Amino acid sequence: MKHVRLGKAGPSISTLGLGCMGMSGIYGPSHRADGIATIHAAIDAGINLLDTGDFYGMGHNEMLIGEALKGVSRDKIIISVKTGALRDVAGGFNGTDNRPAALKNFVTYSLQRLGVDHIDIYRPARLDPNVPIEETVGAIADMIKAGYVRHIGLSEVGAETIRRAAAVHPIVDLQIEYSLISRGIEDKILPQCRDLGIGITAYGVLSRGLISGHWQKGDGQSKGDFRAHSPRFQGKNVERNLALVEALRQIAETKGVTVAQIAIAWVAAQGRDIIPLIGARKVERLEEALGSQAVHLSAADLAAIETAVPQNAAAGGRYPETMLAHLDSEK
Repeated sequence: MKHVRLGKAGPSISTLGLGCMGMSGIYGPSHRADGIATIHAAIDAGINLLDTGDFYGMGHNEMLIGEALKGVSRDKIIISVKTGALRDVAGGFNGTDNRPAALKNFVTYSLQRLGVDHIDIYRPARLDPNVPIEETVGAIADMIKAGYVRHIGLSEVGAETIRRAAAVHPIVDLQIEYSLISRGIEDKILPQCRDLGIGITAYGVLSRGLISGHWQKGDGQSKGDFRAHSPRFQGKNVERNLALVEALRQIAETKGVTVAQIAIAWVAAQGRDIIPLIGARKVERLEEALGSQAVHLSAADLAAIETAVPQNAAAGGRYPETMLAHLDSEK
């Protein structure tokens, strides 16, 4: 596993990260033993970046990671935590709270659930329309001075917000969805990050399984599964999107790799400053993702992929319209 500097001011991280959200039920039932085994396998393979959110499973995900990390040297792991999302007892979302007092409260609970004395990268999960980004970043900077946080990241914000945040304190990375069928960052957001020396940690590189090569129409419709409401998984949209997957499969097969591996490799090929986050929930899916590290995409390969899955080819938005309306990155 290779390691690179995250942005110009961040820690040294593995060229693949493990996104742990799926281990806490967002894609239907998940199992504790599978999650812990996957985290251990990732660490054994050299992955040191673990990404979570304090609202994933209403704290479940942080507790799972805390359990998995018992006995693991703290220096071996980079923990990234998103915060600010409000939940209710039924699992719904109740907006965002990025007030300084709230963030300093949230970090206290995260440290306890994770069983650590500091968080490596702390980030607001979404922009709070009621709190200037300068206040949010300033509050996290206070936590850095106090020793509870090492670095500041952002998530799903637009170019203007990135500039404003970076003027207050160095930002090491922007976490945002980026894949073959979610390329909205390429026009303004990615150039802004590169101008400021901010890395990209890309989630959704397999579009929540849609372009993994394993997902079939009718899967992921169980209660509590995000994909049951995601536009890209519905009706005629999913048929058009699966046709893109089959076009990608033909290219993957000529190279002797899987669809998931070529999709992950495509994201990694867009720049050394882009780190794919792999949302594996089981060891076998993690092992497949690790194989992407050995996939080399030539200029001819990249051109063929672009022809098979051109920009803006996906049918349906990456979130329902009501959720997209609240994403600063979509404005």
